[in-house]
Amino acid sequence: MNLLEQIKENAKNNIKRIVLPEGIEKRTLIAADQAFEEKLAEIILIGNPDEIKKMAIENNLKNIDKIKIVDPKNHEKKQQYVNLLFDLRKSKGLTIEAAEKLTEDPLYLGVLMIKSGDADGEVAGAGNATGDVLRPAFQIVKTLPGISVVSGAFVMILKDKEFGEDGIMVFADCAVHPNPTASELAEIAVMTGKTTRAIAGFEPRIAMLSFSTKGSAKHEMVDKVVEATKLAKQMAPDMQIDGELQSDAAIIPSIGESKAPGSKIAGHANVLVFPTLETGNIAYKLVQRIAHVEAIGPVLQGMAAPINDLSRGCSVSDIVNLIAITANQAANM
Repeated sequence: MNLLEQIKENAKNNIKRIVLPEGIEKRTLIAADQAFEEKLAEIILIGNPDEIKKMAIENNLKNIDKIKIVDPKNHEKKQQYVNLLFDLRKSKGLTIEAAEKLTEDPLYLGVLMIKSGDADGEVAGAGNATGDVLRPAFQIVKTLPGISVVSGAFVMILKDKEFGEDGIMVFADCAVHPNPTASELAEIAVMTGKTTRAIAGFEPRIAMLSFSTKGSAKHEMVDKVVEATKLAKQMAPDMQIDGELQSDAAIIPSIGESKAPGSKIAGHANVLVFPTLETGNIAYKLVQRIAHVEAIGPVLQGMAAPINDLSRGCSVSDIVNLIAITANQAANM
């Protein structure tokens, strides 16, 4: 059983309620039908019911009439969600009238459902920009206690099984935070370890990457990674974390032994934490394209509930896979 099959099997065994705010987006609607057919989650669609049903008929979808549909303009819990949003945001100047309007926005409604305990996770972004997806999430669901930063991890499935965990590695942050501080980088490392356990299903061996290995270079960027490694170990003493390591020292046993003798991580890392977003994003895209690696993600981490953002160029299968991943995250929170 490959990793995606295992993720889907876990989702089937731990059914969670996943809300899809973009119910009238064609790929999302087809994915909802497939996810229901595969029994990956209890699906909740947000959108005009008549329009959704019309699109379902046009696309020959057989399961939409069995899926819960919430009309953002008219549903039984609307006033409850309006009051919740007003209470959460009135100190920021939100009026009750503005709360009523925002509650009709599917992206706000989705996270209000999660905050109220009516859904366990959300998948969106096929038809909306990342900022529009994450803004209501930051305002309403917020981050986990003790976590100040949201980041994005990619599960990389390599053809060469000698790397990582039988060819599986996790890269972060490749999607969200441009230049984390040392404390933020430590949080990213710990959350990536938790994502690795929840999604990839193995124990993380985390390498904090730099252009220096164990003091081979001196620079403030190296100092940041050294401090982040120290803080991450304090935050998660149960995790294997080491740094600072150059990328070759992190993944090649002979180089790891030469540059960082005695390290349990050097040469054997299955999780790579990059010092900045630009390095992480460049690295994952290069590995994906040059080595023909399957990159699953980004899986957003650090939120108090699993809320995942799709690329607007995503496929139906991308959405189905992210529904399963989100269900796995929800089951492990």
